[in-house]
Amino acid sequence: MPSFALTAHAAAPVEEVWKLLHDPSRFPEWWSGVETVRTGPSDVYTMWPENYPDFPMDQRLDATPAPGRVTISCLVSDLVFRWELRADDEETDIDVHVDIPELEAHRLSTQRELIRASINRLAELAGT
Repeated sequence: MPSFALTAHAAAPVEEVWKLLHDPSRFPEWWSGVETVRTGPSDVYTMWPENYPDFPMDQRLDATPAPGRVTISCLVSDLVFRWELRADDEETDIDVHVDIPELEAHRLSTQRELIRASINRLAELAGT
């Protein structure tokens, strides 16, 4: 299964990064390629990718506040994004590991670039 991992550093405490990371309604602020999100009462939310208003994609979010882990599983394409926060004094290291099923392997480089931009934007936004 194709996969990759990235790390970024946020000049912000874990709690500030967590506010952005565990709330799908905040994803369009920092997650590249995410245009709109509709949340519901369960752990499933719907995301619309940029430039695809007629292509809703259900996602499952599993969040564990301590130690700051969020796993997002796409229920359409089976991509899995595992985010983890690590306190570094008053700042935060952000790790993400992405698994892409063989059927979606052609999306590896595009997903790597989107997630690289996203993790950097998350770190930047948390620090403001």
